[in-house]
Formats: sequence, C-alpha cells, structure tokens
Amino acid sequence: MTKNMDDLKDQITLTENAAKRVNAILTGEGKIGYALRVNVSGGGCSGMSYNLTFDNKEKEFDKVYHSKGIKILCDVKSWFYIKGTEIDFADDLLSGGFQLNNPNANRTCGCGTSFSA
Repeated sequence: MTKNMDDLKDQITLTENAAKRVNAILTGEGKIGYALRVNVSGGGCSGMSYNLTFDNKEKEFDKVYHSKGIKILCDVKSWFYIKGTEIDFADDLLSGGFQLNNPNANRTCGCGTSFSA
C-alpha cells in the first residue's frame, strides 16, 4: 500500500539526534518496546504545551507512526495541532532538550515548550 504525499506530510517524525536520545532514555529506564507518546494540553505561556511521555499501550483512536526505529503515538485531538511536526534533540546548555518543529504553530514561546495554533 502506497501512502500519498498528504499522509507523509502529516506524519510526526524524529531526527537522528532525537531518535538516539529516545533510545538512550528507553534503554536507561528499561522500557524496551515502549513508544514515544506525543500530545498537547492547555497551558504554557502561548496557550498549549507539548508533552512527551513513554507508553506501552495504544489507545483506540491513536495515530501511530514509526520514525528512525521509534514508534510514535498521538491521540487524534492532539494530532490536529501537531501533524507534520518533526521532533529534534539538542544538548546545548542554553537551548538543549527536545525541540518540536511544528508547522501548525502560529506562535511559540521562548522556551519552546508551548505554542498557539
């Protein structure tokens, strides 16, 4: 089955750096086989906040993606706000951590953990 271009641009993906970091955390915490769950919630300085957690259970309406060997889960409500997002990881002292490059965000805060759409 071939995915069309719209399906590909709506996926949630990881960069190599993010995938390496997720793998390191999963290994360190003994959570082999877990997926990265990405969702949004109300709050933060720009109105909505990103949440990254680990989960070993798919929910009924989850969107499921695979990127760089990592399974990614996202609930449908959150997906509408973050579809097409690329997750990166940097270990800079000032701006280090996971960074979400969200094409749907109209505005992001300085810390990079919240946005408005």
